[in-house]
Amino acid sequence: MGLDIGTTAIRVIVGESINEHLNIIGVGSEQSQGLKDGVIVDIDKVVAATRKAVHQAQAKANVKFDQVVVGVPAKEMLIEPVKGMAIVADQPKEITDQEVRNVASAALSRNLPPEREIVAITPQQFIVDGQAHIVDPRGMSAVRIEMEALVYSVPTLVVNNIRKVLERTGLRLKHFVLNSLALSTVALNDGEQDFGTILMDMGGAQSTAYVIHDHQLKFIVEDDEGGDNLTKDVSVVLNTSMTSAEKIKRNYGVANPRSTSDSEKFPVEIVGQDDPVLVDETYLSEILEARFEQIFDRLAAKLEQVHAFDLPGGVVITGGVAETMSLNSLAAELLDAKVRIYTPKEMGLRNSSFATVLGLITYAAGLSEIELLVTSVINHNALSATASQPAVQKESESAQTSDSRFSTFGFGNRSNQTPSQQNQAKSPTTAAKKPKQSEPKNKFRNFFNKFFD
Repeated sequence: MGLDIGTTAIRVIVGESINEHLNIIGVGSEQSQGLKDGVIVDIDKVVAATRKAVHQAQAKANVKFDQVVVGVPAKEMLIEPVKGMAIVADQPKEITDQEVRNVASAALSRNLPPEREIVAITPQQFIVDGQAHIVDPRGMSAVRIEMEALVYSVPTLVVNNIRKVLERTGLRLKHFVLNSLALSTVALNDGEQDFGTILMDMGGAQSTAYVIHDHQLKFIVEDDEGGDNLTKDVSVVLNTSMTSAEKIKRNYGVANPRSTSDSEKFPVEIVGQDDPVLVDETYLSEILEARFEQIFDRLAAKLEQVHAFDLPGGVVITGGVAETMSLNSLAAELLDAKVRIYTPKEMGLRNSSFATVLGLITYAAGLSEIELLVTSVINHNALSATASQPAVQKESESAQTSDSRFSTFGFGNRSNQTPSQQNQAKSPTTAAKKPKQSEPKNKFRNFFNKFFD
């Protein structure tokens, strides 16, 4: 089960993986209370909303789960490269799971401020007796093993509050998944993740831009404005209530005034007046455009500092605000870049606001054994069981059916592959990538060497 604790809504998805195909069998969504800018500020309110969303999803799936994959917001997240080394033996000895854990622990043996906590680690490569670009070293014989990885840390308060919400909701944490990596899994294709793309998540309380390159998160920029600010603008300018402004934004809002007509009008209930007033579509669009321009300008200023717009993948926008009509054309004008909108295609999830929670279980379902093994160093539950066992099973299903139905949900669906197959199937760091149609320009090839190495 995936859980996205967002500022405007809490969303839950229950999924099953059959033959490496993920099916959604339960969805829950409840309006958020107790969050500000993506951070929990009132645990009681968040717990109440989470319980409702979980109950909805479990009722639709007709199965109860006690383990959950939880998204981690980008608020104040730090990305740092780490490297660890461990001795296997005095003489060449076969590398086992324990040696992988040892080298991962060595990479994490660093002092963090007490107010920060590492929530994720993604291995980039293993080095076995000097041989680099190893994806899965298990089974190889060596004296020394090294690992290069990226670690992601957030304020301890953020994760502690999430853990408290799970505890009081009766859920167990499987492991954390970065919202950015979850989104990139579903919103970007393989080429976009490989060569580099700007992924923008535009939610209710904030807008965040991620730079994804080589299938990894390299850079983050945040802006504390989103859909709620658009609603407030409409409310203030049109002198209408927030509830009315939200309906107007959703039903009549167009991001790009060049795509509207001033002959198209709609009624607006004005505070202090009995009769509604007709407002034209273009005027509303100009209100929205002003706020969008402010958000995009601030994000673009920091993205330009690292030349992110030089990446060939362009810009992909998702999140609830991405549902605004003609946003892609306005963003293309303001950012002077190729822009597309991502919306999930799964039945019942065809709204960009479900992108993150869908990405959470999709990302988790695709994790290889070696990635889970490394992750288990910071979260022991990552390798517990390969699936969340149903606490209450459908009476019409046998135990055998239950095992087959949920055995690959979430994690470990590649456990029957050999290490060589895993090397080819998963990691972007392997040298044996598929041939590309054309070589990227030098500026793309050298981009991250300049700014992120």
